[in-house]
Amino acid sequence: MPFTFRKSWKILPGVRLNVGKKSRSFTVGPRWFKRTFSSTGRTTTSADLPGPFGWHTSRRRR
Repeated sequence: MPFTFRKSWKILPGVRLNVGKKSRSFTVGPRWFKRTFSSTGRTTTSADLPGPFGWHTSRRRR
């Protein structure tokens, strides 16, 4: 089994710091709409759309 490491801390309401083996990121926003900024340059936006659409995720590199 490979070794994996991931830890997440809640800093403020709506702000979370995530630490992994190779990168760090922080997430901003409420549960239904989030924006994540990573140390690798990736920005991810996630939204819980109403009805049967479910979650929509958009990723972008710097």
